[in-house]
Amino acid sequence: MNLNTSYKTYSGLVSQISETYKAGQKKALQVINSTLVETYWKIGQHIVEFELKGSDRATYGNKLIETLAKDLFLEHGKGFSVSNINYMRLFYTQYPIYETVSRKLGWSHYFELLKIENATE
Repeated sequence: MNLNTSYKTYSGLVSQISETYKAGQKKALQVINSTLVETYWKIGQHIVEFELKGSDRATYGNKLIETLAKDLFLEHGKGFSVSNINYMRLFYTQYPIYETVSRKLGWSHYFELLKIENATE
């Protein structure tokens, strides 16, 4: 059996386990962030496609986002404020082709990018 040299001491074992744990946490956070970005993009897509469908648009008018925020908050809780839903919608309109969305950026990065009004910035 080939033992890793850091296992020769207890502190080496603790160090190796800690490094493995931290690497796992980092990987999990990357997967969560990537999934969250994709989820918010899809939510934005659903909203825009609903708006473009047109048949119910007159009924909802400008109240669509507010109504969604209220209903989704009741069903899912935190995360569905009017502001957040507006940003999800804006995210889809700014990046309508999901393949152009970088997997290296998390939702917090896109959230900040979406706040920039000047496209050249």
